[in-house]
Parts: sequence; structure tokens; C-alpha cells
Amino acid sequence: MLRYIIRRLLMMIPIFMGISLIVLIFISVAPGDPAQMKLGNEATEEELNELRESWGLNDSFFERYFKFLGNAVRGNFGRSYMNNRLISEELFQRFRYTVVIAILSTLLSVIIGIPLGLYAATHQYTWKDNAAIALSLVAISMPSFWFALLLIQLFSIKLGILPTAGVESWKGWIMPVLSLALGSMAMITRMMRSNLLEVIRMDYITTARAKGQTETKVLYKHSLKNAIIPVIQVVGSLFGLSLGGSMIAEIIYSVPGLGNYMLSGLTARDYPVIQSVSFFLSVIASIVILLVDIAFAFIDPRIRSQYTRKRSAVRRSHSSGEA
Repeated sequence: MLRYIIRRLLMMIPIFMGISLIVLIFISVAPGDPAQMKLGNEATEEELNELRESWGLNDSFFERYFKFLGNAVRGNFGRSYMNNRLISEELFQRFRYTVVIAILSTLLSVIIGIPLGLYAATHQYTWKDNAAIALSLVAISMPSFWFALLLIQLFSIKLGILPTAGVESWKGWIMPVLSLALGSMAMITRMMRSNLLEVIRMDYITTARAKGQTETKVLYKHSLKNAIIPVIQVVGSLFGLSLGGSMIAEIIYSVPGLGNYMLSGLTARDYPVIQSVSFFLSVIASIVILLVDIAFAFIDPRIRSQYTRKRSAVRRSHSSGEA
């Protein structure tokens, strides 16, 4: 297991390098000049060149790329072009808002999605099952920003019970979490339903029923624990996606998280902010997915046995080669 963890950690290195490279390519070809936006249209060419030189914008593409990577590994993300504040401080101050929205939306998706998928599977081919499938399709197809606007229209404008923006109180978190959880909730519901329907048709479930066990015991003791294992792995990926997807909710509801910070960087062509937020979120998402994969290997005995068989086969091949 230790080798598996080390190998996965090493695999993250090219992922981070690739993400940083892609982001730098996009910001290099994007229109707009950060120096011009900082100094205004009345700045002279000498002033613009002097500012570009101080920011390192006159360096070659790969010089800028490896300079950013070297600093990012040490936790130094530089300073913002617009306000000259340390980006690392902004990242950690704003990350708490983003991670709270991501955690709460993921928990809400699990709390509602798994029981709904279970209910749909146990009522297959009934109107209840069809209703759950229809709601899941609508939720997956609905854009999150449109759903967020519908929530504002209903709870803020019509009913007046929730604030339209800000998270000064607990009520301010409700609509951002709901808008972000909708798609994940539908995905978990559909996956839980299909997994459970597949499991309850297996031979060991038929054997358990033939032994006279109650349907409730068959469902919760034998079927559910095997059907829920793939869902656990997907939840980790959904949490990683929620970290990036929270940008829309943060912008619409004026949450001072990393999504809003990224938007301000894109608007001002603040290259260090754009690179730093992208790199930081990719690192956090990769670590979360790694932890879920490790937990998945411990939860599912088939993964452990498969990994053990691979190690045994490698050892036998080495032994036969030496012989």
C-alpha cells in the first residue's frame, strides 16, 4: 500500500506541471495588457516597459513557467499586480469560504442522493422510480447558474426569507450550497440506483433470500454495503469538482471565496492570481482524490487482494528471472 501511495504522489507531479503549463499558455495568448490596465491609457511606453520588466512579463515563456513552478513549490505565489498584496495570504483567507461551500454541498448531495437512489431502486418501474429518474435528469441538465437565479427569485424576492448575497449569517450559506449540490445530488442518485439494481440481481442475494432472510436484511446488510462502495469513490471526485464549480455560486451570491478572487484576476489580467488559484485548487483536489482512493482501497477488499496479487506476481517474476 505504501508503494501505491508513493506512486500516486509521483503521478501528481506531471499533473501539476501540466495544469500550470496550460494556464500559462491561455493567459499568454489572451488579449489585454496587465501593465496597461494598471497604469491606464495615458502611460508612456517607457513606463509600460518598466512595469512589465519589474513583473517579469518580458521574460521568455519557459522562464516565466519554471519561475512560477519553483516559487509555488516553496509556497511563494508572489504578489498581485493590482493591489500588491501577498497572494498566499489571500488564498488561505478566501479558501475557507470555498471549502465550506464544497463540503456542505457534497454532504447534502450524499445525504439526499443515496436515500433517493435507494428508494428508486426498491420501487423499480413504478411512478416513484420514474419520478426520481425524471428529477435526476432535470437536475443534471439544469445549469447551476440558472438554478442559483431561480433560488434568488423564490427565496429572496418572492418569500424574502434568505439574503440575496453575502454569508454574514448561516442563512447566507443555504442558496450557494443548494445551487452547487444539485448536479452532484442527481449524479449520486442515478449511480446509487443503478449499482443497487445490479447488486440485487447477483447470486449471493438470491441465496440470502432463499435462506429466508427478510427483504430489509437482504437490502441493508448484503446489498447496500456493496452498492455504495463505487459511490464513495465518486463522492471524492465530486468534492474536487465542487471546489472549482463553486466559482459560479460565489460570483452570484457575492461570497468572498477563491472563485470571486479568480474572477477579479481574470478581469484585471492579474496573471499571478490566475496561476496561483488554478495551481492551488488543483493541488487540493488531487490530494482529496488521492485520500478517497486510499480509503476506497481499504474499504473494498477486492482492491487490496488485487494489489496483493500484483505484488506477488512481480516477486515471482523476479525470483524466476534470478533463477
